[in-house]
Amino acid sequence: MKRLVILGGGYGGLRIIERVLSPDLPDDVFITLVDRMPFHGLKTEYYALAAGTTPESHLRVTFPNDPRLTVKYGEIAGVEMDEQVVNFADGDTLSYDWLVIGLGCEDRYHDIPGADQFTCSIQTMGATRNTYMAINNVNPYGTVSVVGGGLSGVEMAAELRESRPDLNVRIIDRGQSILSPFPKKLQEYASQWFIEHDVQLVSMANVTGIEQGIVYNHNQPVESDVIVWTAGIQANKIVRSLPIETDNIGRAKLNQYHQIPSHTNVYVVGDCASTIIAPSAQTAEIQGEQIALMLKKDIKGEEYPASLPALKHKGFLGSLGKKEGFASMGKMSLVGQMARVIKSGQLWMYKKHMG
Repeated sequence: MKRLVILGGGYGGLRIIERVLSPDLPDDVFITLVDRMPFHGLKTEYYALAAGTTPESHLRVTFPNDPRLTVKYGEIAGVEMDEQVVNFADGDTLSYDWLVIGLGCEDRYHDIPGADQFTCSIQTMGATRNTYMAINNVNPYGTVSVVGGGLSGVEMAAELRESRPDLNVRIIDRGQSILSPFPKKLQEYASQWFIEHDVQLVSMANVTGIEQGIVYNHNQPVESDVIVWTAGIQANKIVRSLPIETDNIGRAKLNQYHQIPSHTNVYVVGDCASTIIAPSAQTAEIQGEQIALMLKKDIKGEEYPASLPALKHKGFLGSLGKKEGFASMGKMSLVGQMARVIKSGQLWMYKKHMG
């Protein structure tokens, strides 16, 4: 009996399961998926749950139902790679022959005092539920500050503006413009959208501390009823605690086959993996395709290819509420209603396919 264990039912983990569960999978190979939730959460859309525009039920996708797949729920405490064992918080253990670590990311607070205590998160389903409740409890004319003007922060602020027009909404960002990694056209379009919708943009910020209801920008207090943190990520603590080489945000450095070099039966996918392209659901799925190919060769005892195709994004999609959005596809940038329609269509296709 051979055991493949996949930690995390996110975008990368599910893509691997989908590809490995093929008709040619040997009968002696058993696959176990480990997750804390009994469903796959559409993390790219958590901002809509936090803002109150999308119910949680719309962000759930059931795990695959296959007799060759076992789903185990639990909180992972650590991985012992030499012993090939996964340890759980309740004392249980799970042995493996091949392991895939796809546990996602956590907020990165950059050692800013109070950031981890006094801000809300949209990194997990549980945290997002709490963020929704906190925002929902803000009285009319209250203020919500979103710290971080990247894709998550922009989508969060825009959705909140549509959901709660009675609130004051601001984005606090350290760059000269929101969406700084994106083409100039998209930065300007999104900035103008926020100006037209009365969302305050605070640029060139330097958040020096956070207290209950206060963001300190350049040491000056900015009062807020709720502070949502979208200003950086780091690898899951399980990966950060492994005795391996990591990058500056704790992601595992891997060989060309997405394996931990010292333990080539351990693969890492998604936000826990140090890749040449930005972490995203798309990155995890591209990696997942390649890892599934390697696992099939492991299972069959076949030789690896000399190399794998370079990881490359097809593009990015973002929303500004339910009616407008932006897209970057190769050298082409698209803004307005069509970009939002494309994003909605892509989400519908993903849910329909995975469901």
